[in-house]
Amino acid sequence: MATKQPVTSEQQEQIEHETRLRNGALLMALSGVAFVGYGVVFLFMNFVGSGFELGVETVGGFTKAELDPTVAHYISHLHVATAAFIISTGIAVTSLSWFGVRQRLTWAWATAIVAAVVGLVLALPMHYTPGAFEHDWITHLGPIYLATVVFVVGAVLAYLGMRS
Repeated sequence: MATKQPVTSEQQEQIEHETRLRNGALLMALSGVAFVGYGVVFLFMNFVGSGFELGVETVGGFTKAELDPTVAHYISHLHVATAAFIISTGIAVTSLSWFGVRQRLTWAWATAIVAAVVGLVLALPMHYTPGAFEHDWITHLGPIYLATVVFVVGAVLAYLGMRS
């Protein structure tokens, strides 16, 4: 009977690793979907909303309609390009997480992390520069911070699950 104990323990440990891997990959993929959603909201705000980013109503006290049309068009151009990269990063993170991480592909896990981290490390510091435009911190950055926390939890769980 003592010989069955280690097998049961090993099976239980394997189940725990599989659960961590599955849940971690799911959280990472859901975060990627959230990135896509944030990018879509970015597009929506550009064409239907205020014309600025989520959580930004005016720039320097001016609405988009009050800006020089050339400047307004340039801002719109940048918002569409930014939204495109947020959406494409979200698609990459979702795909890598759901199809690669669940298959225990370490390169997919690492690439999903690099894709998310590079975008965040480059984009977030600008929001903390003195004299920057005014924005509502919660609506502007809250969704990305929430998605990032979920992504980090998922990445850690997936890593722990991949270690078996």
